[in-house]
Amino acid sequence: MSITLDFIRYEIQKQTYEISLHADDERIADGLTISQVEFVLLQCEILEQYPNDPRGESCLTVGFTSDSIPVHVVCGRNPSGHLILVTVYVPTMPKWRDPYIRNR
Repeated sequence: MSITLDFIRYEIQKQTYEISLHADDERIADGLTISQVEFVLLQCEILEQYPNDPRGESCLTVGFTSDSIPVHVVCGRNPSGHLILVTVYVPTMPKWRDPYIRNR
């Protein structure tokens, strides 16, 4: 079952999602609040799909905080079928040229 924007938004609105320890550490390191991450996910778009990830299907989303800070969130499903935030970060050089384009 693919991860869709509707699934992500539903899980955020119902507060049935989980945040991995790694995602929480990265979120804190980038100075992002849980509220900002939730805001981003309620209006994000899917940038990349990873249907064959060995850890389970996931996708990379991109969105912006109310202060226009770009945020990437990798979303997957936990064993219970709920949304899990795998990692959360602000995309920057050298890895990202801008929020939508990898720097290769």
